[in-house]
Amino acid sequence: MSSPAIQAALSQMQSMATQAGSDAAKGQQLTASVGQGGFASELQNSIERINQLKQASDAKLEAFQAGDPNVALNDVMVDMQKASVAFEMGVQVRNRLVTAYKDIMNMQV
Repeated sequence: MSSPAIQAALSQMQSMATQAGSDAAKGQQLTASVGQGGFASELQNSIERINQLKQASDAKLEAFQAGDPNVALNDVMVDMQKASVAFEMGVQVRNRLVTAYKDIMNMQV
């Protein structure tokens, strides 16, 4: 190999190493932010968000039924669908967690 080719390969390797170092630092920051709260707190936050969507949907529905002119039917329907989709997602996550728990409990030691 010629000297310019070696220099080009070396500079390319150095730039890749620098990029890998910055990616590793980003990964450590992400792990630190997730690691602080943990899985249980993230699960609790998700359940709270689902509950907030349901409560907002119910409040908007009651306002529409009461005849509030500031609440449109399409807004009520969209909020109800958001709450429904969020609830279904929560049910699916719960089902997956139960299945994973059962699989772990059935493992042989």
